[in-house]
Parts: sequence; structure tokens; C-alpha cells
Amino acid sequence: MKHVETTTRPSVDTPELPSVDVTLRVNGESYRLRFDSRVTLLDALRDHLGLTGAKKGCDQGACGACTVLVDGRRIVSCLALAAQYDDCEITTIEGLGDDDHPHPMQEAFARHDAFQCGYCTPGQIMSAVSLQAEGRAGTDEDIREFMSGNICRCGAYPNICAAIREVAGEGNDASL
Repeated sequence: MKHVETTTRPSVDTPELPSVDVTLRVNGESYRLRFDSRVTLLDALRDHLGLTGAKKGCDQGACGACTVLVDGRRIVSCLALAAQYDDCEITTIEGLGDDDHPHPMQEAFARHDAFQCGYCTPGQIMSAVSLQAEGRAGTDEDIREFMSGNICRCGAYPNICAAIREVAGEGNDASL
């Protein structure tokens, strides 16, 4: 288990903040962390573990850019307190695949040019992987409905839908 020293220090004007010890299992690695009890899962991943794939878009749970999988289910990590996920299995975009062995959904997104600026792409892919695992990619209408929590400001929705449809149509087990 990796130990990461991440104690957040209060400012001079702030009373001592309660801190928590948390073990986060991220992409197959365990990390023992200590931080302010109000740290979100998104901030723990980005600021404390250096995993910057999940993006901070709206910071209100409305855009889906911060989507990660927790025990195989998608969540918006900006609204989740990291301490809630002590000892849960967390998967970020960094844990799906790598340059030599990308995940089938990552390959389909690239083939279908299902991104433009790319900011939302990690959250879109994580949500698409979960959608596939949930068996909710049966029709274009299903895909649009169950991907509605992920916003693409560039408007690449037809390409995103095509990528998901391809993976679903191949009968690939695009889950983890």
C-alpha cells in the first residue's frame, strides 16, 4: 500500500479542521491518505493522487466531466466526499487502458472522433463504460437518455452515440 502524505493545513484564521484517514483503492492500487474531512473524491484524485483525467467542470454535479466508477457504478466525483469511499474500488480514465492496450470504448471514441476539445471525454468514456455494463445501450434513445448527465459543449453527441453503439453492437464486454 502506498502512503501519501496529504494533510491539509488550515490557514492562520481558520480553526483546526477535522481530518480523516482514508484508504482509497484507485485503479488497482491502494493509497493511505489523511486530509480534511470535506475533501471531495474529485479533489482527492486530482490534487492528492495526481490523477487529472477526471475534470472539474461545473463543480455542481451537472456536467459529468468528473465521472468515475466506484465499485463498477458511475458517480460524479465532485459531489462525493472522499471519506465516503474508504476501501471502495475506484476506477478513473487512467485505469481503463493504456497506450498499448486501450479499452474498447476508448478505441471506439477515437475511431468515431467522439471528442472535439476533449475536456469532457474522460467523463463521457467512464459513463459510456458504465452504461454498457448496465445493459442500457440498446437503442440510440437509451444511449441519449442514460448519457444525458454528461455534457459536451462542443456538440459531439452524434459521434459519442455512434461510438457507444459500435461497442454495444459488437457485443463486447466493455466493462472492466
